Amino acid sequence: MNKHELADLRRDFAVGGLSESDIAANPFEQFAVWMNDALKADIIDANAMTVSTVGEDGRPSVRVVLLKYYGEEGFAFFTNYESKKGRDLTANPFAAMHFFWPQLDRQVAVYGRVEKTSREESEKYFKSRPVDSRIAAWASAQSRVIESRDVLDKRFEEYKEQFGHDVPLPPFWGGFRLTPERFEFWQGRQNRLHDRICYQQDGDAWTITRLSP
Repeated sequence: MNKHELADLRRDFAVGGLSESDIAANPFEQFAVWMNDALKADIIDANAMTVSTVGEDGRPSVRVVLLKYYGEEGFAFFTNYESKKGRDLTANPFAAMHFFWPQLDRQVAVYGRVEKTSREESEKYFKSRPVDSRIAAWASAQSRVIESRDVLDKRFEEYKEQFGHDVPLPPFWGGFRLTPERFEFWQGRQNRLHDRICYQQDGDAWTITRLSP
């Protein structure tokens, strides 16, 4: 497919809309409704989200990770703290999260400040992971250059032999939690006149506004 064929790709979006009269006053409740809709629609990896960070060099970086917990306390995911995203968030503790559910013609963007989860919370989640995933956390010096795949596989087997099934939490691994300051809910509509509803934190309350598509 050449660039001209890409430019010709288009489709109509859902007839359904997003009205201020139908949404929850609390953005966490609205997110829960949409996440549950995505799960009921059997969307693969419905909890997959794009996380954008900015490092010390001022340049943005982006990747897809899995949301593991969410609620009034924030949105949490887990990673290697020495990875690119880990180093970015240590230097600049702000991030944007973006969910895209094309089957529902919906997107959600969440913005806020990020902090590490407690060691206890990180360990609790780490122990819930499959054994091989826990071993992989030790084997992968995430975001660092390696000579070959064989090096990674060898490190995995070495740690597997060392730990067996009793794999401890690495000191460099754990969670990040984003405390939302702003949400944007996007519902696809016909004629590209999409619905965009924004929640902005205002003290202990949330201000709801509609944005032009």
